[in-house]
Amino acid sequence: MTGEILVVTGTGTGVGKTVVTAAVAALARARGRRVAVLKPAQTGVGAGEPGDVADVARLVPGITTCELARFPEPLAPATAARRAALPPVTPVEAADAARKLATDHDLVLVEGAGGLLVRFTDDGGTLADTAAALDAPVLVVATVELGTLNHTELTVEALRARDLICAGVVVGAWPATPHLAAMCNLTDLPAVTGVPLVGALPDGAGALPPGEFVAAARHGLGSALGGEWQTPGP
Repeated sequence: MTGEILVVTGTGTGVGKTVVTAAVAALARARGRRVAVLKPAQTGVGAGEPGDVADVARLVPGITTCELARFPEPLAPATAARRAALPPVTPVEAADAARKLATDHDLVLVEGAGGLLVRFTDDGGTLADTAAALDAPVLVVATVELGTLNHTELTVEALRARDLICAGVVVGAWPATPHLAAMCNLTDLPAVTGVPLVGALPDGAGALPPGEFVAAARHGLGSALGGEWQTPGP
C-alpha cells in the first residue's frame, strides 16, 4: 500500500511554503505517521549550506527529507540549472522520486520552488506537471497582503485548467497585529478562489523550537490538515 502524496506550492516566492510544509509534516508526525518531504529543486543555496529540507528537518525531527538537485543562484530552477551547466530536474523525475518515497511512508509532501508554473526545465515542465503525473492534490500557500487575491485566484485557476485538485489555501505568515487587508482577505480568499481557507500560521513560526512549532501548527492549520484552526471573525 502506498502513502498519500500532497504537493505544496505558493502564489510566489517567500510566502511561507517551507514553514507550511513543515507544519503539515509536524501534525502528521504527531499522529504517528511516517512522513517524507521532497524538494525536487533547491535554488539559491550553495554546496554544504542548509536548504529548505534542512529547515523542515530542524522543525520536525524524525522525518525523511530528500533534495533531488541544488543550483546555487537564486533563480527559477530551469534558469539556475542552465546557468550552472547542470541537468535540470524534470517533472517526471520528481514524480518518480515521490512515488518511491510513498512506498514506505504514509505521507509524502512535495514542496515546489516559487509558484506553480515556475519552470523546472527549459521546455516548460513545472510543478503542475509533477502534480498531474502523480494525480496528487495541491495545497496553495498565500500571503494576506495586498495583491494576494489576484495571485491566489490565478494559481487556483491554473490548477482547475489542468484538472488538478486544490486541497485549499493556507496563509503562510499571519501577522501578530492584523491590518485591514489581512482581515478582509480571510473572507475574500475563499470567496474569490472557490476553495476553502484551511489555515493561517503565525508569522515567525519557523523560528520556534520543535515542541513549540508543533503546537503552533496545531493552532494554525485546520482540521483538513490535522489541526484545530478556525477562521477568526472580523
